[in-house]
Amino acid sequence: MSSLSLPFYQRHHRHYDRDYRSSQLQSTMQDYRLEEKRKIATRSHGHEYVSGFTDIKDEKLKQSEGHIGGEFHLVQKDTREEHNVEKTAVHKSRKVAIRESAERISLNKKIHETQEFHKRLKEDSLLRLPEFIIKPRSHTVWEKQNVKLHCTVSGWPEPRVTWYKNNVPINIYTEPGKYVTDSKYGVHSLEINNCNFDDTAQYHASAMNAKGELSAFASIVVKRFKAEHDDFLFHPGRYALPSSYHVEPYSHVKFDVHIIEKFSVSFGKEGETMSLGCTVIVHPSLKRFQPEIQWWRDGIQLHPSKWVQMHWSGECATLTLTHLNKEDEGLYTMRVLTKSGYELHSAYVFVRDSDAEVAGAPAAPLDVYCLDANKDYVIVNWKQPAVDGGSSIVGYFVDRCEVGTTHWVQCNDTPVKFARFPVTGLVEGRSYIFRVRAVNNVGISRPSRVSDPVAALDPSDRDRLKSMPLAPWTGQIIVTEEEPAEGIVPGKPTELTVTEATKNYVVLSWKPPGQRGHEGVMYYVEKCVAGTEDWQRVNPEIPVKSPRFALFDLAEGKSYRFRVRSANSAGIGEPSEATEFTEVTDKLDVPKAPGHVVPSRDTDTSMVVCWEESKGAKELVGYYIEGSISGSGKWEPCNNKPVKGKRFICHGLHTGESYKFRVRAVNAAGLSEYSQESEALEVKAALGGGVPHGVFPEQSGNIDGLTESRARWDGKHEASQPARDTLLSCDAVLNRHQLPTGYDNLPYTAPGTSKEVNAKWTSKPNHRSSKVQDMHEEGIKVPDIHEKGPKIQDKHEKGLKVQDMHKIGSKVQDENEKGPKVQDVHLDNLAAPAPPYGITVLETVRDSMVLGWKQPKFHGGSDITGYFVDYREIINDIPGKWKEAHIKAISERAYRINDLKENMTYQFQVRASNMAGVGLPSQPSDKFKCEEWTIAVPGPPYDLMYTEVRKNSVVLTWKAPVYTGRSEVRGYYADVREADADEEKWSSINEKATSNRFIKVQGLKEGVSYVFRVRAVNMAGVGKPSDLTEPVTAETSPGTKEIVVDVDDDGVISLIFECTDMAGGSKFIWSKNYEELIDSSRVTLETKGGKTRLTFKDPGKEDLGTYSCVVTDTDGVSSSYAIDETELLRLLEISHNHKFPVVPLKSELAVELLDKGQVRFWLEAERLSPNGQCKFVFNDKEIKNDEKYKIKVDHKTGLVEVIMEKLEDIDEGTYTVQLQDGKASNQSSLVLIGDVFKNLQKEAELQRGEWLRKQGPHFVDYLEWEVTSDCNVLFEMQGGLICKKETSIIWYKDDREIMFDEKMTSRDGVCTLLVQQFSKKDAGTYELVLKDDRGRDSSVLRLLDKAFGDVISEVCRMAALTATDVKVQSTEHGIRLYSFISYYLEDLKIIWYHKDVKLASTDRVKSGVTGEQIWLQINEPTEKDRGKYTLELFDGKEGHRKSVELTGTVFEEAFAEFQRLKQAAIAEKNRARVIGGLPDVVTIQEGKSLNLNCNVWGDPVPAVSWLKNDRELLGDAHLILKFESGKFASFVITDVRTTDSGKYSILVKNKYGTETGDFTVSVFIPEEEEQVAKEKATKKK
Repeated sequence: MSSLSLPFYQRHHRHYDRDYRSSQLQSTMQDYRLEEKRKIATRSHGHEYVSGFTDIKDEKLKQSEGHIGGEFHLVQKDTREEHNVEKTAVHKSRKVAIRESAERISLNKKIHETQEFHKRLKEDSLLRLPEFIIKPRSHTVWEKQNVKLHCTVSGWPEPRVTWYKNNVPINIYTEPGKYVTDSKYGVHSLEINNCNFDDTAQYHASAMNAKGELSAFASIVVKRFKAEHDDFLFHPGRYALPSSYHVEPYSHVKFDVHIIEKFSVSFGKEGETMSLGCTVIVHPSLKRFQPEIQWWRDGIQLHPSKWVQMHWSGECATLTLTHLNKEDEGLYTMRVLTKSGYELHSAYVFVRDSDAEVAGAPAAPLDVYCLDANKDYVIVNWKQPAVDGGSSIVGYFVDRCEVGTTHWVQCNDTPVKFARFPVTGLVEGRSYIFRVRAVNNVGISRPSRVSDPVAALDPSDRDRLKSMPLAPWTGQIIVTEEEPAEGIVPGKPTELTVTEATKNYVVLSWKPPGQRGHEGVMYYVEKCVAGTEDWQRVNPEIPVKSPRFALFDLAEGKSYRFRVRSANSAGIGEPSEATEFTEVTDKLDVPKAPGHVVPSRDTDTSMVVCWEESKGAKELVGYYIEGSISGSGKWEPCNNKPVKGKRFICHGLHTGESYKFRVRAVNAAGLSEYSQESEALEVKAALGGGVPHGVFPEQSGNIDGLTESRARWDGKHEASQPARDTLLSCDAVLNRHQLPTGYDNLPYTAPGTSKEVNAKWTSKPNHRSSKVQDMHEEGIKVPDIHEKGPKIQDKHEKGLKVQDMHKIGSKVQDENEKGPKVQDVHLDNLAAPAPPYGITVLETVRDSMVLGWKQPKFHGGSDITGYFVDYREIINDIPGKWKEAHIKAISERAYRINDLKENMTYQFQVRASNMAGVGLPSQPSDKFKCEEWTIAVPGPPYDLMYTEVRKNSVVLTWKAPVYTGRSEVRGYYADVREADADEEKWSSINEKATSNRFIKVQGLKEGVSYVFRVRAVNMAGVGKPSDLTEPVTAETSPGTKEIVVDVDDDGVISLIFECTDMAGGSKFIWSKNYEELIDSSRVTLETKGGKTRLTFKDPGKEDLGTYSCVVTDTDGVSSSYAIDETELLRLLEISHNHKFPVVPLKSELAVELLDKGQVRFWLEAERLSPNGQCKFVFNDKEIKNDEKYKIKVDHKTGLVEVIMEKLEDIDEGTYTVQLQDGKASNQSSLVLIGDVFKNLQKEAELQRGEWLRKQGPHFVDYLEWEVTSDCNVLFEMQGGLICKKETSIIWYKDDREIMFDEKMTSRDGVCTLLVQQFSKKDAGTYELVLKDDRGRDSSVLRLLDKAFGDVISEVCRMAALTATDVKVQSTEHGIRLYSFISYYLEDLKIIWYHKDVKLASTDRVKSGVTGEQIWLQINEPTEKDRGKYTLELFDGKEGHRKSVELTGTVFEEAFAEFQRLKQAAIAEKNRARVIGGLPDVVTIQEGKSLNLNCNVWGDPVPAVSWLKNDRELLGDAHLILKFESGKFASFVITDVRTTDSGKYSILVKNKYGTETGDFTVSVFIPEEEEQVAKEKATKKK
């Protein structure tokens, strides 16, 4: 069948929208019909058909290039032409028809291939970016309303739209019903129901397809009614006590908590339900108080969930595990919290695997969790199961399920071996859960417990969601209508690394580019095989959005490089830096098998299993332990959840059975091989006193000093044990064993007598005077001997091996080399040593015991040469005869006695011997039973010694315990207490175990006696403490000296120690880390008299340690010196300096510029002898004194300087000063090249130019300004040097000269310019010029922008400082507050406050400025206007305030004055008055009529009367007086007579006042007037 007959969806497998599919289907169907017609036409063999067919195909090719719209016409044309071909084809011959048929078939094939190619081009041309046809619009709504955002998006393929709130994807499942999204026919909407104030935020829709991503933004503002606004809102983080927890009434009550009916170690099975419970009794019982019950698992607090339920009934606390999984296995702790403290109880819970669905299938994995979640990528981690079903696990399947659905999708096609897998292809904004299944050759396991949900989000978005609620209210809403700018091609991704590489996949990680525009960035990953430069794009079709990517299908064993490109709608950016070559293989190896598995007894149903950790293991998850009954061959898991640490308690064992154990290590790469099987051990309760560190046993009555007590902490493992010693806890209750006490009274036989006396030996050893004095008091003759101190006999052994202890007696060292020579000792002055004491048992097996003891307090004047041990049996408390344990003396203070009877009780005694003989035996020891120790912890250390006694410190040394327990000793703990203190006063010296067998005890009190003890620790715990040391007093002996370090001239390092109190046989004994130095390949020893020197041959790291020196036969003279890495480096540096001395420099070679632009090179040595030589070298060429260089050397000060007149281009290079002073030498260089040289050269030229400028008139300082107290601006130049009177001083503003009436001169070198009432018009550039015949200099001050603002601000500040105090003034309108300033400008902001609240200008309260007065007018004041008023003058930087209290008497007086002025104003306004209209003088001719009118005002209407010569007038026919409308008054004289002449007045009066208006009337006769005129004329003539 032709390919054209196949439906297009079978050929392309691509899904487009309905429109595209229908057009393609229509085109295909048309092609199918045309093909059928062509087959019919072929059978007619016509020549014209070929021509016509070619024309048709030409049209078809055009259609493939995009002319799809003409297909309908093309079909019609095909029909017509084919009809014509059918008519003419009958005339063709068969031969021609066959040839043309072959050509036609070839042409059809070519055309079909071309058509398919152009169809693919057409599909690619359809791809286009998303485009928002209609963008979402911003909305403002009220609370509890609904709002809907719409947008229309186009693009191909059809874009997927995601809605965001404050850049966080909206998940409609987190708040069902809150958000509703819809997408239909290219229209997308987001509906927000029941809006609240938290919905105020910026929203945006992100449209994305294979071509790119685009976003459109809108904002929603939710308004709240004022009445609904709460004054107090609850904020997360505020803490409120629960109502049930009422503290105050019971603050004096102490609650006692008792936990009874406790839950014990429990066993469950996957899928079952388990409950743990305890009965809790609280006394006193208060109804209003209930304790808080907490549940913990492996140190992590549990909370109620789907898997965990908690219940508290008031008496019983219950924890229910609803569906057991292996994740639920662990140590469970119930904690009861009260005000008085807390009580707790713990026990372990074991969970066994459920039965597999297929027999032989592995168990389910566990602890599935997600890491590194991103937009479309997450890493799933899990832990391998302990049970593989009998067949090795070949891999794991990872399944995912989108939250809210039940459909599980398998993420990997083939099983992955690694317990970590990257899952890609997630949808951004959606949440997923994961599960894992294990696979072996038999089948697939049950699925694991599902992981916690994880959202496919950018990590920054996830952090934002966790740290704050959505749409936090910031007080500011930014409404964005337009989308961010586009068109920026993203930059290079950075920090590309390979975070993980396995043989199945490689994970890349990088940081997004800094330059990426405002739209989303996607990435393309490229790879390159090693040995080529051919970069191949890994994801050409679908770019990734996360800065993480997992690459699969890489060739195992090959090496690759990788790089990443960023892309957005603007294009694809440059590639990042390529990674190093990475080989596709597993980088993480399976851990090695653990070693040395040691079981030890615990209870009758449990054992403690310890093991050595897997060496070199990386990313270790933990260990699986398996146990097997000896001989059964069947192994069962002891734990189904990996445990960390190196010890585990295996519960559920059968009493009396013997078990073997083995351990496997686990990491992400897999499970290790099994360790070697442990030895079989019977299950029964353990004997012995060893307990884990930090737990103390109860007291035991065993006579051998060991204990049968055990530490009871059900199921507690190493990870959950106390981290430090319980001794450090102040409330620890100590129950300790009785330790053997030392001998205070020892029997002693004096030399030459048979009398046995009790000599009282002092507790301080080696103190000759006190011992001899005590013996003299008893009447014993004690020879005058030199007493010897304790001798260090450390044989450089970590501990005595049990199998070699019986040989100790035969290995007696020749002590003549260490002690004094025989001929130097006078036997007459010697005595036998005192008895040893403090016998203790160091180890016990079936038929032998190891003893230890302390050396005698009195040595008899000679070193102890050996010891003899005796023993006897104790049967029914009846002692037998003493027997010698050996014949030859033993030199050590520990000895193994063999061939003893098991379970027999023995006593022992020890005798010491020296050159004078064998001393008396010690007192019989305690009774010890010969039975094999079964404890897992080590025995006690022994042979405790102290040295280097000082007033606040002492060094304690010891030997390792003989019995090490079930594992090697890992360290030691040292304890201290005062000698006379109780047993409970022990305190731990070191919090962490020390691996050394010595420790320096610090912080002692001077003059106080102390005793010490040591405990050893192994993997099982801390063992029994050692015997106590003798009491030692913390004091520094007079003349004590310390070791000093010396480095000679040849660089040889040595340690020196001196002693002035040496006896005749005293020797210096050097030790390293308190073990005697035997290896002489590293050091040499030299002793002369009382001084010894230890010299290092080749000091290195091998010589690190503490070096100590002890002087024998002295009163404990010793000292030490510690050399750590820091001290070694310091000494090596000193040694190097002594070997290769240098001329010390105070300063290296430096350069500076002089005033004239000269360049000065200088160097200063600490010292330089007169013979010292100096060379100055430039670019490997020595420079001598000449015109350009001036070289000076001052041998007294060590100063070397070179002055260069001018720095030129040829002087660029390296300058070096070489010093040689005898054997010592040194040099210092200075590199002047590139920018450094150019900057120096430029600075030198500027300096030279500045010097030349100063040769003429110039300014020393720059032009400055200041504001005077009068608020004027003063421009001032200090220190202008004017050498001539002719020097001109000119001021310019904006290049225009400022003219003055007089010539400007400087007074005392100061030039000033005063600008009064400075304002904006004075802004500009000011310049001061000095000029004369020597030159010109100027200084410019630009007062523009910020500089001008600074001046204005300062003027405002000075003006504000001149403000007077605010005063109160009453007016007829109200009260006025005012203050005066010397100068006001509009830049000075004025603010008035009333009771600290800013006042706004209203009709009643107004403020303003009149001249220099700043006022606030309060019209019609009321009681509310009382209070404090503040005037703030803000100068642009700070506010200056003046306040006045308008309260009390001030307000009352001002208010009363206001009322008075108001009434006065009213009276003034309404009083009676004559407004106008009356003349001052009226001259009228007799017989005429006089008519005068005036206006009168008053409220109420005033009474009007007229007066003549102060007498009231009454109106008549001659004199008519009228007052009309309360305003108009008229005065009429009908016939004026001479008698009417006189002074007239109008008098107006009402209740507010009276006013008069005066005028004069003069009546004349015409003749008299003429006569008067003539007389006047005569007078003038």
